[in-house]
Amino acid sequence: MYKRRMVAFNMLRGLAAILLALAVAAIFIFLASDEPFEALKQLLIAPLVNFRGETVAFNVQSLYQILALMIPTMFTGLGVCVMFSADMFNLGGEGAVMAGGFVAALVGIYWPMSAGIHPVVAVLMGALIGGLVTLIPALLRVKVGASEMVSSLMFNYVAMYIIMHFLNNVFADRSKGSTQTFPFFATAKIPQMVPGGSRLTYGFLIALVVVVITTLFMYRTRWGYQIRMIGINSNFAKYSGMSVASTLILAQFIGGFLSGMGGAIEVLGRYNTFLWKELPGYGWTGITIAILARNNPAFVPFAAFFLAYLDRGCQLMSTHSDVPSEMIAIIQASIFLFFAAEQFLSGTRQKLVVKNAKDELAAMEAKTVQEGK
Repeated sequence: MYKRRMVAFNMLRGLAAILLALAVAAIFIFLASDEPFEALKQLLIAPLVNFRGETVAFNVQSLYQILALMIPTMFTGLGVCVMFSADMFNLGGEGAVMAGGFVAALVGIYWPMSAGIHPVVAVLMGALIGGLVTLIPALLRVKVGASEMVSSLMFNYVAMYIIMHFLNNVFADRSKGSTQTFPFFATAKIPQMVPGGSRLTYGFLIALVVVVITTLFMYRTRWGYQIRMIGINSNFAKYSGMSVASTLILAQFIGGFLSGMGGAIEVLGRYNTFLWKELPGYGWTGITIAILARNNPAFVPFAAFFLAYLDRGCQLMSTHSDVPSEMIAIIQASIFLFFAAEQFLSGTRQKLVVKNAKDELAAMEAKTVQEGK
């Protein structure tokens, strides 16, 4: 009963945080816009509803775009779930995404292979490099006690500038007007699921499969149990005989591996050349997704859909009203604030704990009386 109550409470707490974040966004929209109701319509309704005069219809193409936006963020969200479950706040997913995409692009350009093998090898190479990006802050934490939050945050920019050096000086296609690589081989491209320029690739199905695999890994394997136990109480895990250091390193490598895979699939599915010149932002979005999912990989698709829906709504809002698309940053920050605040609805949580304790005491007393008779 208590577990059921806490699950319901966590769901209601998450819903309250989302509604408060949207309320904060609405306040800013009313303060900044001359047409706030049109802006809110574009933000909240237009991503799935097409308005043409008096005609209202379901917008299938927009849904495809939302699903396409989910692809990289599902991978980074899964990566953050694994890393944060071990109670290590590794922020290296952003650098892992960019590094994974860059390495996958190089494999797609310079390693000709058959169509069935080429994207698999490219994505796996990108994922391995992504794992190394998050592995370095983990090793620094385990070996010398350096803060993984600070070192991973800084290492994101180290990875970015290393990539930019090689992109500008080694792999750039000088025949183009902007800095980018040569085109990928057609055999390396991840094909689209839906024709018509929606950019929804088979990477979406791969992401759903990886969600299932990650969930089974975290909740049905010994390694997943160790990662979660270390996150709950590392001292207990240590005295239980678990190898805390190696498990921490494993969790951080897996998180970077998943993030790098997301970057590789995004680059090979959405682009024809590698042309990222700055951190793409998918790693930061993955942190918000993991917070929304409460580090449970099974909930990552739902959190990713919600944020992709808002992202699409902000794009439409900036196009059809006078509110800029950067409003998504305010919404994400508000969600992060309410979810991360331990005191948010703490009184309700305390009441549930007290009620459960009273119910258990009453049940024990009733059982004692019955046995005495």
